[in-house]
Amino acid sequence: QVQFVESGGGLVQPGGSLKLSCATSGFTFHYYVMKWYRQAPGKEREWVAGVTKDGGVKNYAESVKGRFTISRDNRRRTVYLQMNSLNVEDTAVYCCKAEGVGYWGQGTQVTVSA
Repeated sequence: QVQFVESGGGLVQPGGSLKLSCATSGFTFHYYVMKWYRQAPGKEREWVAGVTKDGGVKNYAESVKGRFTISRDNRRRTVYLQMNSLNVEDTAVYCCKAEGVGYWGQGTQVTVSA
């Protein structure tokens, strides 16, 4: 079955960094664009970043440009999100998504607080 297992979240101070991982299984990983989304308390789900099948093209929401980097390892069927210069507005549950595959993992909590 399709699985997405996000990890790497935690509690950090403003200005800190985290690297999230999303391990996948149950589908042909390298056929799909991969994306990261987040949802903060009381807010709608927000698209954060995307990466093409071979990792050659990356796109970001304006709010995270210059601070976050998406990458993927097709051999390991894993997508990553490096997050730097975190601020309190980045607090959310972060989930990964394969475009066109209608399943989600549990997400990983990122909390940025002084």
